[in-house]
Amino acid sequence: MKQKYTILYVDDEPINLHLFNLHLKKQYNIFTALSGKVGLEILKNNIEINVVVSDMKMPEMNGIEFIKIAKSNFPNLYYFILTGFEVTDEIKTAIEENLIVKYFRKPFNINDIKNTINKSLENLED
Repeated sequence: MKQKYTILYVDDEPINLHLFNLHLKKQYNIFTALSGKVGLEILKNNIEINVVVSDMKMPEMNGIEFIKIAKSNFPNLYYFILTGFEVTDEIKTAIEENLIVKYFRKPFNINDIKNTINKSLENLED
């Protein structure tokens, strides 16, 4: 990769934010948010973000609700969902409608996340 890309990770559990940052900060610039509301503010103030990864189950708004709002304002980013639960019809529909690129399962496999994000970002380098 020619540049260090930037990821926003949204999760209501601080330990998950910490682990995500710990594993990916050497390869990417990382922003983290404890809620969809905070995530939307970070997106508004940081135009360099290329990828958004969101937890599915969060208070106030779930990951799909957050991504719908985010994508309506920032349509050119790559969006992913992380879930520790069964894959719901809502997640399946989000993939079918190209709202998200893919979902990841918790506990997350960091290599799967890196490989999938890198593959998505290759399109930006063409």
